[in-house]
Amino acid sequence: MKKIGILSDTHGYMDDRILHFLAGCDEIWHAGDWGNFAVAEALMKLAPLRGVYGNIDGQDIRLTFHEDTYFMCEEMKIWIHHIGGTPGRYSPDVRTKMPQIKPDIFICGHSHILKVMRDAKHNLLYINPGAAGKHGFHKVRTLILMEIEGKKVTKMNAVELGPRSELDIEPV
Repeated sequence: MKKIGILSDTHGYMDDRILHFLAGCDEIWHAGDWGNFAVAEALMKLAPLRGVYGNIDGQDIRLTFHEDTYFMCEEMKIWIHHIGGTPGRYSPDVRTKMPQIKPDIFICGHSHILKVMRDAKHNLLYINPGAAGKHGFHKVRTLILMEIEGKKVTKMNAVELGPRSELDIEPV
């Protein structure tokens, strides 16, 4: 059994609430738009880190993380890609790759909208953790905590980190 923390769209922002909720995770997965490498460094201090770059990320992030990452967690095949769309409306590159990759869990970011749902057509769990940062149009900052045991996701929780407020942005 592994406890996983999933977040996206930090846009260079990290605070004690993010670190608090991710403490104790066995792995942390970031679905892109880190904003800067300091975010990755802060997360690496907590747990092994996996992630992909997003459309706003610079060379420092792109040299460390790829556009896609595929891996096994317990007995589940995971695929993370930043701009993924949603079931029934996946981005063109995701639509093309999905039949070959056949993930059990597909994770993306970009929309800043928290959404978790089954995709019956592709027989997978779709996860967008929303945005943990303060840049964007979202009202509440979010992330996902879950456990994976064998071929099963258990104890999934959406965590509200607080309101997005442009007035108190603190750089990492």
